[in-house]
Amino acid sequence: MINNIIKDRPTKLFIFFCSFFVANALIAECIGGKIFSLEKLFGLPVHSFTVFGQSGLSFNLTCGVILWPLEFVMTDIVNEYYGPKAVKRISYIAVSLIAYAFVMFYVAMGVPPADFWISSGVQDGIPDMTKAFNGIFGQGMWIILGSIVAFLVSQIVDVTVFHRIKKATGGKHMWLRATGSTLISQLVDSFIVLFIAFKLGKGWSWQLVLAVCVVNYIYKFTVAILLTPVIYFAEQRIDHYLGKDTSTRMKAAAMGQEDAVLINE
Repeated sequence: MINNIIKDRPTKLFIFFCSFFVANALIAECIGGKIFSLEKLFGLPVHSFTVFGQSGLSFNLTCGVILWPLEFVMTDIVNEYYGPKAVKRISYIAVSLIAYAFVMFYVAMGVPPADFWISSGVQDGIPDMTKAFNGIFGQGMWIILGSIVAFLVSQIVDVTVFHRIKKATGGKHMWLRATGSTLISQLVDSFIVLFIAFKLGKGWSWQLVLAVCVVNYIYKFTVAILLTPVIYFAEQRIDHYLGKDTSTRMKAAAMGQEDAVLINE
C-alpha cells in the first residue's frame, strides 16, 4: 500500500497540498493576534481615511492576512486538478484541526504553571510568563468562532464559484475562475468574521463593521490580483511534474464530475 502511494505522483501531490493547506491555516490563526501597519511595512506614511462615515481608518491588518491568500491559491489549484469534493474535504480537515488546536491552547492555559517558569522571562523583559502565554494564545471565543465559520463558508463559496466559471468557460481562462472565485470568497470571508467576532461578539455598529470590512477587502482584492501569475506558474510546474497526459486527464475529471480523481466516497 505505502509503495503505491510513494510511486503515485497525483497521490503524493494531494498529500502535500493537504498538509501544507492545514499547516498554513493553523499558522495563520496562531499569528492572527498581532496587528501590523501595512503602510509602515512598506515605509509609507500612515494616512487615515473615512469609509461609510467612519473616520480614522488606516490599513492596520492582522498578521493572519499574510498567509490567508495562499489558502485561496491552493484551493484553486486543488479544485483544478482534483475537483470540488477534494477541496471541501481538506477544508473540513483544516477546520477540525484548527478547532482542536484552540481547545488544546485553552487546556494549556489552564494547566498550573511551575513557580520558577512564571518569572523565568524577567531577564528578557517579561515579568509574568503566564500572562504573556495567555495573552498570545487566549483569543476571544467570538473571534475563534468567527474565524472558523468564515473560513469554512468562504472555502465552499470559492470552490463553487470556481467550478461554475470553469464549466461556463469550458476550462479556459484560468485567471478568470481563479481570481473571480477568490475575490468573491474573500469578500464573504471578510464580512462573516467581522460580523460574528465584532458585531455579535462586541456590539460594533454596522457602520464600523462595514468600514473595516472595506479596508480589509481592499488589501485582499489587491493581493488576489497580484497572485494570479503565481497560479499560472504553479500550474506549469504541476503539469511538468505529473506529465501532460495525467494532468489533462485529472483536469477533465475534475471539471466533468464533482468527485475528485483520487478521493472516493
